[in-house]
Amino acid sequence: MESISLLLGEALSPYQVTLTPSGLQGECRVTLKNATGVVVVDREFNRAQLTDKRSLTDVVDGLHRDVLIAEGRLEPCVIAALRNAAQGKQLASRN
Repeated sequence: MESISLLLGEALSPYQVTLTPSGLQGECRVTLKNATGVVVVDREFNRAQLTDKRSLTDVVDGLHRDVLIAEGRLEPCVIAALRNAAQGKQLASRN
C-alpha cells in the first residue's frame, strides 16, 4: 500500500494524499487535502481498484474530476454531462 500511496501522491500533487484502510471488505479511504490542510475530497475505494493499473488510472481520473468539482472549477453543464455519462455506464454494466 505504501507504493500506491506514493503513486497517488505524485499523480495528485499538490494535494496531500492520505490512504487508510477502512471496512471489512478491503476498502481503502483516500483523502485529499489542500495546502492549508482542508479536506477537498474524501472517497472510499475497493482495494482491487488500487492494485490494478487500469483501475488505478480510473481512480486518479475520478479524483481529479472530484477536485475540480469541489473547487468549483467545472462548469455546471460539464458536471451534468459527467453525471449522465456515469449513469449510462452504470446502466450498461447492469445489462
